[in-house]
This record gives sequence, structure tokens and C-alpha cells, in this order.
Amino acid sequence: MATQAHHAWSEVTRARALRIAGIMIILIGIAAALLPAGKTISSDMIGGLLIASGLIETLAGSLRFGTRPFVMAAGIVTALAGLLFITNPETHFFPRVWPIIGWLLIRSLILGAATAETSGSVRLWTAFSAVVDFLLAVLLVAGLSISTIVVDVFGPTRELIATFAWILAASFVTNGLLQLQVASCAEQTRG
Repeated sequence: MATQAHHAWSEVTRARALRIAGIMIILIGIAAALLPAGKTISSDMIGGLLIASGLIETLAGSLRFGTRPFVMAAGIVTALAGLLFITNPETHFFPRVWPIIGWLLIRSLILGAATAETSGSVRLWTAFSAVVDFLLAVLLVAGLSISTIVVDVFGPTRELIATFAWILAASFVTNGLLQLQVASCAEQTRG
């Protein structure tokens, strides 16, 4: 009886921690959406957002069961992408875009693999998060050819920088919503 009570308490605690992680990642997404206030986005700002999101996702991943290694790997990849931005700041816009494309593609592959280890609505949200990251990477690659001309002629325009910030925001918010869904499922399993 005491073991069941302890298990129910730990599920409640796990669900709360996952919910807090989801909310924090969504807030980071909102911060990313607000980035294009100026003409450029600092590598330190991008890196800081990626590191914060990656660490939160890694901690939340440690609370998962079947997908723990996948989710933690996705969080670590996110934090490493952020570290790359901080340790190797570039003065040109395009060198900043390629690590984001790589990060999105790697995350989409990791989360795609994680869908095999999940079920129900968590599988759906994990697949959705993987597809969103993949499509965002494709969008960045497709936009590079047009953007190259714009940047060559005008420099990194406010609209181009805003698009970049919105791509980060979309990935973060989708990931936060995934964490909230996992929290919801964790709450349901205790009852």
C-alpha cells in the first residue's frame, strides 16, 4: 500500500516537473519570437536560448521512460548547438543559419526515432515535433537561395532576421507542447 502511494506521488511530481519544463520551453520560444527587435541577433542570445532549452529538455527527458535516451539526446544536441553559437560567433548571417539547419535536422531524426518507442498522443506529438523541425530545416535551406541575393544586396534585413527568430520560436513552442502532452499522459496514468 505504501509503495502504491509513493508511486502515485512520484507520478504527480514527474507530471508537474514535465509541465514546468514544457511551460519554460514555451516561454523560451516566446523570447525567441521577440528577438528581432534590432537589425541583428546576437550569437550570445541565440546560444543562450538554445542552451536553456536544451538543458530543460535534457532534464525533462531524464523523467521519461521508454524514450529517455532519445529525448535526452535531442536536448543535448540543442544545448551543443547553443554552445556552438556562443563559442564561435560569426559576423555574417549565413554562417549562423547552417548550425540551426543541422540542429533541426538532427533533432528531427532523433525525435523520429523516438516515435517508435511511444504510443498514443505522445507518439503523435513526438512525430509532430520531428516533422516541424524537419520542415523548418527545409524552409531554411529553401530560403537560403533567395536570402543569399537579399543579403548580398541589402545585408541581413529585418524580415530575414525575423524569419530566423520565428523558426527558433516554432521549434521551441512545439517542443514545449510535446512536454505538456507527456505531462498530461503522466497524470492520467496515476489515476
